Amino acid sequence: MTPSSFKDLVKENRSCRRFDNTHKLDEKTLRQLVELARNCASAANMQPLKYVICRDEQKNAEIFSCLGWAAYLKDWKGPSKEERPSAYIVIMGDHNISDKFWCDHGIAAQTILLGARSMGLGGCMFGSINIKKLKASVNIGDHLEVKLVVALGKPVEKIQIDELNENGDIKYWRDENQVHHVPKRNLNDIIIGSW
Repeated sequence: MTPSSFKDLVKENRSCRRFDNTHKLDEKTLRQLVELARNCASAANMQPLKYVICRDEQKNAEIFSCLGWAAYLKDWKGPSKEERPSAYIVIMGDHNISDKFWCDHGIAAQTILLGARSMGLGGCMFGSINIKKLKASVNIGDHLEVKLVVALGKPVEKIQIDELNENGDIKYWRDENQVHHVPKRNLNDIIIGSW
């Protein structure tokens, strides 16, 4: 992969919140995505992460109800049933292995999302989770700490990266054509030193 194609992959890997729910993901695809995460770096090589993969419609509905969908879009409570994800991957830390998960779950989630994007899929990483409800819904043991949920599917929304405007508002928004705009800070504003 060339550097420019990797850059394109990263730029295309936006937080997608609307999907074609008729496009179902199979277990093999979900296992391939977890396999990518399994091969990532892990602090002290402890490999404490565990995963639940879900593509069952009833369980998906239960997981959906545990997630906060887009805090900046005040008038939107999440996708309609036709635009909900067709799969989820729940990422957990196993306290039987370690009590320190460091940033392993973030690395794993980003790798899953990049892998999904390379397959023509999209996804969204969730940290806003009703953990108690989720653990009961998918029967997660007490020794497992839910860290993130990744929603996956075939994207139906257009997402555009914008330069941060002069007022500095970082809130994402949707225009009249339902294009999802994501403001990003300028490179010169985030590099604070160079020698």
